[in-house]
Amino acid sequence: MRGAMGSSSRWVVGIVALVLLAALLWFATRPPPLVVQGEVSADRVDISSRVSGRVTGLHADVGDVVGSGDVIIELDNPQLLAALASSSAALEVARASKVKIETVRPETVTVQKAEVAAAEADINLYQETYDRQASLVRSGNTPQSNLDMATRNLQAALRKREAAEAQLKLTEEGASKEDRALAGAQVTQAEAVVRQQEVDVGELTIRSPIAGEVTTRVAELGENFSAGAPLFSLVDMQNLWLTFNLREDLLAGLEVGDTFDVNIPALGVEDVSVRVTLINVEGQYATWRATRATGDFDLRTFEIRAKPVHPVQGLRPGMSVIADWRNRGD
Repeated sequence: MRGAMGSSSRWVVGIVALVLLAALLWFATRPPPLVVQGEVSADRVDISSRVSGRVTGLHADVGDVVGSGDVIIELDNPQLLAALASSSAALEVARASKVKIETVRPETVTVQKAEVAAAEADINLYQETYDRQASLVRSGNTPQSNLDMATRNLQAALRKREAAEAQLKLTEEGASKEDRALAGAQVTQAEAVVRQQEVDVGELTIRSPIAGEVTTRVAELGENFSAGAPLFSLVDMQNLWLTFNLREDLLAGLEVGDTFDVNIPALGVEDVSVRVTLINVEGQYATWRATRATGDFDLRTFEIRAKPVHPVQGLRPGMSVIADWRNRGD
């Protein structure tokens, strides 16, 4: 009886030993996990002014959350304000000149009508003189020279009336088409200058182009900045994505729209589902070099972008994310 029990025990021990050996062999031959690390990224906007100016007001600081269109900084530039005032005055002059050209004053028309009437009176006078001298010449009671002078005076009076009538017509019609066009063009030009300078002055008040968090503030009160100098940096916290840089041999089966899980050590959360939004090849300089001289080749590096399927509370740019790449589809 004891022999049979000892034999059974040895069989059980042998079977257990074989199972353990098989398990050890399975774990030893199992490929190691492939872990890839990525980083949280976001849109960053560097804010600068289009015009130069001195900082007179700061309405945001590092860490503040600002909305789109919020005033974050104010500048002062006396030269721009003076130029705008000068251009506005020049515009008023151009408009006044245009009105003057297009306006026909009744007093001027009255004066010109009086000139025409005076010319008519001169004609009547010289016509009577001419008729009298012509009659005297025919009777031989006056020399021909008197008739010649009367003729010249009458002709001069006729020309004077023609000139007065033409001037009256010009006065009633106003400025010529060309003068009106020139006056209108001068007003348009002055308005364009004023609008441009109003835009420049408007640039002294800088507003946030996006809703985001201030990550950098270069501007200081009283400091003078030239056009294009950076003043603030903002990060769009509502548009975060994950970036992975992978060799092309790791892309098998991966497509835009696929989902996989990642861990975020900084937040202590695991199995965060993300969706692939971009698969983009990096530049030629971004390659993975083979370690063997024979039988291998250079592999290109691809940028993989993914976005969380659901919002992740506390997620910030720069945080690391980790994914078990071989088991991502499990």
